[in-house]
Amino acid sequence: MNSEKKEIVRLEGIVPRLPELRFAEPVSWTIREGEQWAVIGPNGAGKTVLTDILQRKYAFKEGKVVFASDGRISDLVKSIAFKDIYSLADCRNSYYQQRWHATEADDIPTVEETLKEYLGSANLAEILAVFGIEDLLPKKLIYLSSGELRKFLIVRTLLSRPQILILDNPFIGLDAPSRDLLVEMLQQLTSLHGVQVVLLLSNPADIPAMITHVQPVANRHIYPPMTREAFLSDESLKEWLFPVPQTEDLFLPVDEQKAPSQHEVTFRMEHVSIRYGSRTILKDLDWEVRNGEKWALFGPNGAGKSTLLSLIYADNPQSYANTLYLFDRRRGTGESIWEIKKRIGYVSPEMHLYYMENVPTLHIVGSGYFDSVGLYRKCNAEQEAGALRWMKVFGIEHLRDRSFLTLSSGEQRLALLARAFVKDPDLIILDEPLHGLDVSNKQLAAAVIEQFCSRPGKTLVYVTHYPHELPSCVDKRFELQKIR
Repeated sequence: MNSEKKEIVRLEGIVPRLPELRFAEPVSWTIREGEQWAVIGPNGAGKTVLTDILQRKYAFKEGKVVFASDGRISDLVKSIAFKDIYSLADCRNSYYQQRWHATEADDIPTVEETLKEYLGSANLAEILAVFGIEDLLPKKLIYLSSGELRKFLIVRTLLSRPQILILDNPFIGLDAPSRDLLVEMLQQLTSLHGVQVVLLLSNPADIPAMITHVQPVANRHIYPPMTREAFLSDESLKEWLFPVPQTEDLFLPVDEQKAPSQHEVTFRMEHVSIRYGSRTILKDLDWEVRNGEKWALFGPNGAGKSTLLSLIYADNPQSYANTLYLFDRRRGTGESIWEIKKRIGYVSPEMHLYYMENVPTLHIVGSGYFDSVGLYRKCNAEQEAGALRWMKVFGIEHLRDRSFLTLSSGEQRLALLARAFVKDPDLIILDEPLHGLDVSNKQLAAAVIEQFCSRPGKTLVYVTHYPHELPSCVDKRFELQKIR
């Protein structure tokens, strides 16, 4: 490590006051001028806690954070995580389905209103042009897709040009062109404006070439920092951080009382169109998925993938204005929303975003029996045991009593995956299901999906921007184009 470079920030022997935030040893870490860092490790390793310590978000029992520059930490250091949507507006009071109820979102600001302090600046025009998201300006925040939301959060933070920029898993949810653009923009910021970047990553393959140093973290233990080249060439370290999970002996719970569904058409859309005001999201769409088929749904950020899925999952009221069949029955012919939902397992970035329930994780998984965001009915003993069995499948049974909000984003995603499978659904809709998972947990989740879908009468719709993550059982594809 080059000790001659000017120190930008130094963490010196820090022990947080709260025991649950502590590492195995006092935290020490130095970032020097010109260094670009990747903090890398498995889900729940402590990556976010480390950078929260850097930002002095916690009280310390011992140690100190020393910045070379004077000024407020909130000005010197900016961080981005997907949950930061809550800092943009009073979205904490929004509910998951509100996105599909246009008249109920009137109080939600537009992208342009949120960026008003930067309007007219060359800096804003340049960054919007690079990302190609000028068309997002009139959109209300609640209507942004998960990928568009990530772009917006990144753009808003880039505009402030902090000294240190922390990005938590910035590439997930972005289509391939957007990932390339983000790396290009970060390179420009570091070379032209002296911004120093810290990326929190769960996959060695995500470390871009602009990164100079790597800080490995695992099990609340901080390992010696190293150069990017040294880390990428250290196969034993990478294998230790991300061991290959044992998936050969996976045992998935089975509802012995449930026979495979005999329906013919899982869902069919005929000439479906969705509009919000002057914006057309889906236009004259036809799609039929039959019982037992395995489909991939592709499309760039903002193409309407989540809107399409909201029709199937009975969250979108515009499904009544369109011709839509679910499990051989036309939508709106007397079936309740809950009759539809009980046959569908669903996980998505939007659901994750609004699932902010401060309850034990076991309750989160158990809520899958009732298709609720939060557990408003108590699981019986059999359901609780079933929820725990699915938590064990995903390796999170030890988190049963932990509050969902105290989990890392990757651990939360595993809990929501368990929630999607818990009722043994006929149709499983997985929208970016591996979001935020580390390498090992991606392999585990992929094996679970593959094995579950090998059962008779199981239909799959899988959404991803990473074609290599598709389960091998997927043999059909449907692609949406963004309507301009």
